Amino acid sequence: MQLAERMMQGNAFTGARKMAHKAQQLFPGLENISQLLAVCDVLCSAENKLGGCEMDWYRILQVQRFSHEAIIKKQVRKLGLLLHSDKNKFAGAEAALKLIGEANAVLEDRGRHFRYV
Repeated sequence: MQLAERMMQGNAFTGARKMAHKAQQLFPGLENISQLLAVCDVLCSAENKLGGCEMDWYRILQVQRFSHEAIIKKQVRKLGLLLHSDKNKFAGAEAALKLIGEANAVLEDRGRHFRYV
């Protein structure tokens, strides 16, 4: 897990995610691994853009493309709790939380929402 943390500090979130998954498999009860993975998952999803230029907001929130509003809101709350700076001190947590907020704003706005459906 320490290697994954160092990778995150260097903004190598894809590699950090792989290391964190390996650590989780080897040590299932590892403390704070879900927080580390949440940061990596959000930031890795943000790197993969639709058509090379637009954010895939559904992927950032880790929900399916045609998810109901209630599912999206539940996921925003869940990720918000995992990524909040009071509980998550990993590198990139603040940036991931901002992405979650942006994704929520885009998908709540009906006019912008339908561009991503």
